[in-house]
Amino acid sequence: MAVNSLRPLKPAAFDYWKAQHLLNRAGFGGTPDQVQALASMGLNDAVDYIVNYESIAEEPVPVERWDASIIRPPTDEERERARTARRNNDEATLEQIQRERNRRTAADRRQMAEIQKWWIRRMIETGRPLEEKMTLFWHGHFATSYRTIEDSWHCLLQNQLFRSHATGSFAKLCFGIIRDPAMLEYLDNDENRRRSPNENLARELMELFILGEGNDYTEQDIREGARALTGYSFEDDRFVFNAREHDDGPKRILGKTGTFNGDDFVRIVLSRPVASEFLAWKLYRYFVNDRPGMPDEATRGFILKLAKEVRDRDYELKPVLRTLFRSEHFYDRDNVGSLIKSPVQLVVQAIRTMRTPARDLSALAAACDLMGQNLFFPPNVKGWDGGRAWINTSTMFVRQNIVVYLLTGRRPNAYAWQEDGATFDPMHLVSHLDSADGGPPAVTDTVTYLVRFLLAGPPRPERVEEMVAFVERNGGRVDRNVAIAL
Repeated sequence: MAVNSLRPLKPAAFDYWKAQHLLNRAGFGGTPDQVQALASMGLNDAVDYIVNYESIAEEPVPVERWDASIIRPPTDEERERARTARRNNDEATLEQIQRERNRRTAADRRQMAEIQKWWIRRMIETGRPLEEKMTLFWHGHFATSYRTIEDSWHCLLQNQLFRSHATGSFAKLCFGIIRDPAMLEYLDNDENRRRSPNENLARELMELFILGEGNDYTEQDIREGARALTGYSFEDDRFVFNAREHDDGPKRILGKTGTFNGDDFVRIVLSRPVASEFLAWKLYRYFVNDRPGMPDEATRGFILKLAKEVRDRDYELKPVLRTLFRSEHFYDRDNVGSLIKSPVQLVVQAIRTMRTPARDLSALAAACDLMGQNLFFPPNVKGWDGGRAWINTSTMFVRQNIVVYLLTGRRPNAYAWQEDGATFDPMHLVSHLDSADGGPPAVTDTVTYLVRFLLAGPPRPERVEEMVAFVERNGGRVDRNVAIAL
């Protein structure tokens, strides 16, 4: 049975392998040198280094790199031109207007692809892995798809909203999300007016974002929440509160009565204890263990303790994550190697851990899409299911092929001479290993280490035997063929 304690791990127990577990879960893995550096810090300093990432220099989001005005409202002159053309049945002008609209749409889709590649590269190169890992978490939690909103700039603004609140206040992030143009458009709150309330945003705030499906709310609470959110809209790239469309009458939400607005609605929903439990459960599945089904008694107990920590910290996540990453339960053997990597985690961690070339970012994005995780295109408002949903007969082939591509530069169904030319040297993975007499380590020791390092868990003896035989057939050399075989 897993240890379900929030108590800190004993400092002496924080060794090389626990440091690697921390790097894998709180970020996207790291090289042996990085693991060793983290292990030498000790538990508390290692966790603080990862969680207090603001002290690490990072390139700002290069907003100047992209065009904010590709998708924009028409000017007064453009509106009048279109009205006049429709009134006069001016097909030539209407066709010209449509061609310009199509041109902008195509340009915006290209820009979205560039933003997607930029984020993948940022995750690969960042010195603040927890910041990007939490940005990815919020992207799946407050899922918003470019396919619906078709505005790359709004997607970028939302991405930066997640980054700016990555380990900050969940409450402040919720207040931000009801002002976010991408979310307001995605869930139609720009059409939420006092005479015809739209329930989409209110429903998902309760059902998917804060309380969890069926937890502690009624359909009437959703309807009243929708009234509270009337008038929350946007113009071009900025939030606007349209007082004329806001219903300022009395409302009753979760047992409280008042002339509530959207902020009041969020505040009331966050005050329910189940809100902290739902967030703790989501964080648990993301960082600790994503086993399917309902949590067992020990896991449930841990999640409730973590939820109390969330409430005690008033939804400030940095101290909550610090407590989680120091806890005995986080490092329990039942939780090591228990997560199925998301496609993005798989790709980014492979590059950061093995130090392979990043190859072609477009190919990496396409592979993530084939494996089921297309950044900025979550399948629906629930986001990605994660866990075992990542694995099926189709995605298993892609998962293997993308790692082979990173190691060799060779795409599936390509010839050796079609590799991209960038080479991968695996020797840094084992260069720190020494035998007892100071010479090169035995093949069995090297293989045992590599299997554990790359697969995140003590290896099965039969797996080691298979790989030792492979290395010996390879002339006793540890090269990229060994990494591929692993």
